Amino acid sequence: MQQAGLKLTHFTFGSVLKACSSVAAQEQGKQIHGRVIKTGFESDVYVGSAIVDMYAKCGSLEDALTMFYNMPDQNVVTWNAMIAGIFQVADVESCPKYGEQALSIFRLMQRRGMKPNHFTFSSILGVCSSLAFLENGKQIHVHIIKSNFELDEFVGSALVDLYAKCGEVEDAHRWFYKMPKQDIVSWTTMIAGYAQNGHGEDALKLFRQVLREGMKPDQFTLSSILGASASIAAEEQGKQVHTHTIKVGFESLVVVGNALIGMYAKCGSVDDACTMFGGMPKRDVVSWTVLISGYAQHGRGKEALRIFGQMQEEGIKPNHITFVGVLYACSHVGLVDEGCRYFDSMTRDHGIEPKIEHYACVVDLLGRAGRLDEAEQFINEMKLESDAVVWRALLGASRIHGNMDIGKRAAKRVIELEPHTSGTYVLLSNIYASSGMWDDATKVRNMMKDKGVKKEPGLSWIEVRKAFHSFAVGDRSHPQTASIYAKLESLMEEIKEAGYVPNTNFALHDVEQDQKETSLAHHSEKLAIAFGLISTSHGMPIKVIKNLRVCGDCHSASKFISRVSRREIVLRDGNRFHHFKDGSCSCGDYW
Repeated sequence: MQQAGLKLTHFTFGSVLKACSSVAAQEQGKQIHGRVIKTGFESDVYVGSAIVDMYAKCGSLEDALTMFYNMPDQNVVTWNAMIAGIFQVADVESCPKYGEQALSIFRLMQRRGMKPNHFTFSSILGVCSSLAFLENGKQIHVHIIKSNFELDEFVGSALVDLYAKCGEVEDAHRWFYKMPKQDIVSWTTMIAGYAQNGHGEDALKLFRQVLREGMKPDQFTLSSILGASASIAAEEQGKQVHTHTIKVGFESLVVVGNALIGMYAKCGSVDDACTMFGGMPKRDVVSWTVLISGYAQHGRGKEALRIFGQMQEEGIKPNHITFVGVLYACSHVGLVDEGCRYFDSMTRDHGIEPKIEHYACVVDLLGRAGRLDEAEQFINEMKLESDAVVWRALLGASRIHGNMDIGKRAAKRVIELEPHTSGTYVLLSNIYASSGMWDDATKVRNMMKDKGVKKEPGLSWIEVRKAFHSFAVGDRSHPQTASIYAKLESLMEEIKEAGYVPNTNFALHDVEQDQKETSLAHHSEKLAIAFGLISTSHGMPIKVIKNLRVCGDCHSASKFISRVSRREIVLRDGNRFHHFKDGSCSCGDYW
């Protein structure tokens, strides 16, 4: 066109810049920008907006912001291009300054009297969702209502996403059903919201409703429902979804494959996860990271590190989540020196600055190995300000190794940072109780009552024939209670004959010995195992999930039960998986 001597117009530049944006051709876009300056079109609002959009979509947010602020005039397209660019390109979770920038731009837009449209609102709500800025999101919601965009399907989906990601599931549910029309995006958003907030069963119900209404789930719907299945270890449900992905031809898609790896790993079938990984035609960093994390959760640390080595050999760059899996793997098999080397290599070899979760992993790594003084020193010398997660890792290690002094210091710090988290008080109380310091244990429990902190109840559940059965300690609400307790009583007799001795240090009440043993026998995981034994065919593994860490006595009893019943027992607790078989556990009693 230029060679033919034809005159370039603002429409020509805008169209060419749009083409550069669509294929992220930044170098060509820069050349066009240079030509725009020479021809005097840079001040044209249409061309300027296209330049902002080009830089934003090519990932050059600083250049986009510079262009944006230097424009003499902006229209709603310009503002949308900048806000949407930040939302779509910036990792606002890792770099919150860009999220703050987007909010500042949105406020400036309002002050200048520009009217946001549905695209503006959905983009800025996306920023609030990513940063869990609930209050900002609520303020924008009020503005949406005043602007009559509340019933727009794009804005409605963004509102559902905001409330779900901020943990306000009831609000997300309410706005979802207020939408005049729900498309597959809004259904997927609601399913993902349920899954992310511990409402896996609700997510599965919603997915069944999607199918009943004749809607076609896309790859993101399927990956979300697989995540929901994984969250509650609903393997049978997950397998059905897997079958559906094959029927519709989505199994080979990377996002679906990654979700399938995660589903099988979190449902206790890490070998199936490995098979799924091996069959993927294409993998990304998430694929490798999910498998590494899966092996780590199952206590197969050396296999996790082997996969990590293979990942690097294939030229895949690890990210910060990959290193959480690697450090976790080292922690749960006692590879202390290796773990410390991997931590040091993050910055040195990979240019990844450790985040608070990596520091917590190192504290856990040192603490599990009994190196509590080193762990405490490591916290005090951290580059980042320590948070409750880091101190809680030290507190947990103090509980394992019975270190009263460090445990008290760690508990004090956690309570200062998170005064309403029940687990801290329970751990400290348990440290006192296991040492026979009943008065101190009672004081901690009373402190909880005074502050209105309620203990999270220990629950165990098991999936049998696609139905979930949940148990609390001493639970007698199940229709088969008589059979469950009869089986449990016979099991206790059998394993005692085989050498099991109840560890009453885990009966954390100051009562007589026989009462302690009875209390231990009726722990929720033992009830779930007993139910599994009477409800499934011989030879089938028993898979139990517990929301809290399994107690030492239940761990010991499960080993004996696996021997006398000749059944494999897979127990997923709040930290990891335990595979009990023939009287042994996969953790090697290092947990």
